[in-house]
Amino acid sequence: MNKILLVARREFLTRVQKKTFLLTTILLPLIIFGFYAMMIYFSVNAGEDIKIAVADEAGYFNGKIENQDEIKFSFLKNETPYSLKTKLESGQYDGYVYVPASAKDNGDTIQLVSAKSITIITRGQIEGILNKSLEEKRLLSLNIRPSQLDSIQHSKVVKFTTMEGAEDSEVKAGVSYGVGYISGFLIYIILFIYGTMVMRGVMEEKVSRIAEVIVSSVKPFQLMLGKIFGIGAVGLVQFIIWVVLVFGLQLLLPLLFPGLMGHMPQQPISPGAMGAAQSAQASGAMAGIMQGLSEINFPLIIGCFIFYFLGGYLLYSSLFAAVGSAVNEDPQDAQSLMLPITMPIIFAIVIMTKAVNEPASGLAVFGSLFPLTSPIVMMARIAHGVPYPVPYWQLITSMLLLIAGFLGTAWVAAKIYRTGILLYGKKVTWKEMWKWAFRKS
Repeated sequence: MNKILLVARREFLTRVQKKTFLLTTILLPLIIFGFYAMMIYFSVNAGEDIKIAVADEAGYFNGKIENQDEIKFSFLKNETPYSLKTKLESGQYDGYVYVPASAKDNGDTIQLVSAKSITIITRGQIEGILNKSLEEKRLLSLNIRPSQLDSIQHSKVVKFTTMEGAEDSEVKAGVSYGVGYISGFLIYIILFIYGTMVMRGVMEEKVSRIAEVIVSSVKPFQLMLGKIFGIGAVGLVQFIIWVVLVFGLQLLLPLLFPGLMGHMPQQPISPGAMGAAQSAQASGAMAGIMQGLSEINFPLIIGCFIFYFLGGYLLYSSLFAAVGSAVNEDPQDAQSLMLPITMPIIFAIVIMTKAVNEPASGLAVFGSLFPLTSPIVMMARIAHGVPYPVPYWQLITSMLLLIAGFLGTAWVAAKIYRTGILLYGKKVTWKEMWKWAFRKS
């Protein structure tokens, strides 16, 4: 055990003390944050105010259109399309809407003439504002107040609850979907990044013949586990630093850009006819999201994430180490040998896309119990809740099977590693590696 810890300590320190580790661990989140802050800044402040002249000869809008921060409507009288076009050419307005007196409010198309091309997002905003104004006028003509219609449309007809009596709201389901998808995808990225890191470390020592010297004083099994634990510790430290930096930098956005974040809810999400009422409902939607987040058991999710992160890494890194020990100078050999290892990871992502939508389905249950896919699929299911739709027995069984899977793959990988680390000049296939794993000592 002491030799395993010595190897792990060496692997950890040699990687942590490199400048590349500091650059990728600290500089990368800062670069991502910088791009993210620039996107927010330019998306909010880059847009110019759009001034639109409205000549409403037919009284479509009753002289009232609600303005937004960047879109201003001005009603003009005694104007013709020619005079309005002149105002556009002189730069007084960016566009105009002309409604002739002969027009009827029965679905006639309203034409907006602009001096320059209007972006698709701004088109959606303008369309929503005009539609809302026309809708209010038509409701008033029928003696219906907009508040009355809103109370009818927003009333809850169906309420979803669980067997325990807890409310299963649509917002909570959406938040659970997002949390589950992000958690599973993070595990997917971690398995690839740090698994291949273990494989490259083994390949470098084998190609440089350093492994021959190390094996003279350390057993191959101890060397393999030491590399796995050391690189795993590097990955865990790096991941924790990334999480702390990302969330810490997010909190700095309001301080770096005072008043900037207050404009974010006003940005449209999709370019359709959204209506100005969505801006007023933004705070309510945000409150619903926060309520959905409060209903999710984050301590359980974080604990399970760490367990499945470590379990999945240990399981796959042992397989990647076995592949690295069998590869010689040609990197193409590693690509062909990696395919049987990467296929279960890709298969797990495919199952996860179904598990986040149907966490209680048979395929999702199978994926969350099978050790090669459980780190990704189970994280997608846990976000929806425990003990429903994930019973405690499934969670415990999944964890036990993952531990057993790691012990099994470590045993197989160790036997392959023992032979492959000292084998040179021969192209190895999976058939031959399989013989190494199960031949008698």
